[in-house]
Amino acid sequence: MTVAQEMETLLKGAFAPSKLEIINDSAKHSGHSGDDGSGESHFTIVIESEHFSGVSRLNRQRKINGALGDIPGQRVHALAIKASAPDE
Repeated sequence: MTVAQEMETLLKGAFAPSKLEIINDSAKHSGHSGDDGSGESHFTIVIESEHFSGVSRLNRQRKINGALGDIPGQRVHALAIKASAPDE
């Protein structure tokens, strides 16, 4: 299973998102700091879920990082998060 597939499984289980897109940005960072050569070092997550209604941007990111366990910072160097509630 790729890191992207693992993130998708974890996020779907935690947030039942109405929208989820995991974009692998690693090719844009080839040769830069944090590029481990795996092709899975930099990602953008776009997620929409009812779980984020009334939750601050910072707490949304904390919840997502928590759901992903050791992936951010350990197995993925950079993770951009765009989280929203359906009514936004």
